[in-house]
Amino acid sequence: MKNVVYAALLLTLGSQSALAAGDAEAGKAKSGMCVACHGTDGNSLAPMYPNLAGQHAQYLEGAIKAYRDGQRTGGTAVMMAPMAANLSDQDAADLAAYFSQQKLKQK
Repeated sequence: MKNVVYAALLLTLGSQSALAAGDAEAGKAKSGMCVACHGTDGNSLAPMYPNLAGQHAQYLEGAIKAYRDGQRTGGTAVMMAPMAANLSDQDAADLAAYFSQQKLKQK
């Protein structure tokens, strides 16, 4: 049983270490391309675009990388893939840190 718990812990830590630590201030500076669809603070004005504000940073970072790497192909991938194409891993982490720290506004 100890071995199973230890293995699960290692897998969890290993998957988290693949994500870079993001800088929210740097993410804010890089967020200009996101504003038209997702709003200045991640609160989308149009219901067809998801809110990014308050999302988990790991989810956002993974989603950005998935669009960039062609792993997400359905839905809005046609719009998102070109937006994410030139983002580095650090850019993805910074954007994720910024949007995760924004407050989701109730409409």
